[in-house]
Amino acid sequence: MKFIILAALVAVVASQAYPKPQYPKPTYPQPSYPKPAAYPEPAYPKPAYPSPAYAKTPEYTPMPYNFAWAVKDDPSYNDYAHQETADDKGYVTGSYRVLLPDGRTQVVNYKADDYTGYVADVKFEGEAKEYKPAYKPAYPSPAYPSPAYPSPAYPSPAYPSSAYPAPKYPTKY
Repeated sequence: MKFIILAALVAVVASQAYPKPQYPKPTYPQPSYPKPAAYPEPAYPKPAYPSPAYAKTPEYTPMPYNFAWAVKDDPSYNDYAHQETADDKGYVTGSYRVLLPDGRTQVVNYKADDYTGYVADVKFEGEAKEYKPAYKPAYPSPAYPSPAYPSPAYPSPAYPSSAYPAPKYPTKY
């Protein structure tokens, strides 16, 4: 019963709204900014040379060609080649091969034109082996002998012992 009376009292007090305070509207002065200085547009002198007039680059038709080259140098393990052919329509076909460090040969056959672009077919010949370069120290060798200059004539520097005692660290924690 006390709860109902208390709830009714709270409802009556809550229903009476406090009047909103009436503050006067603040008045602010109208801001006045200085007008920017009007700078004249810079007058650049006209160039002393005429504007370049480029002629249109002529369109040349594709020229047919054919070339091939190859390198096989066993001491340096260089083994590669390239061959390419083009016709008068701009259709190019070719292939190249490269000996890879793992012992395989990579062969790429390709064709290219204005419609399909560059299309390559990549193949590998042979079996991959672990690459282990032969270690050849560059120094000393017959190509790189020991230095010819003598050892220094002055003695090696001798440093005095420290002025502080050596630190003693605990052996057990």
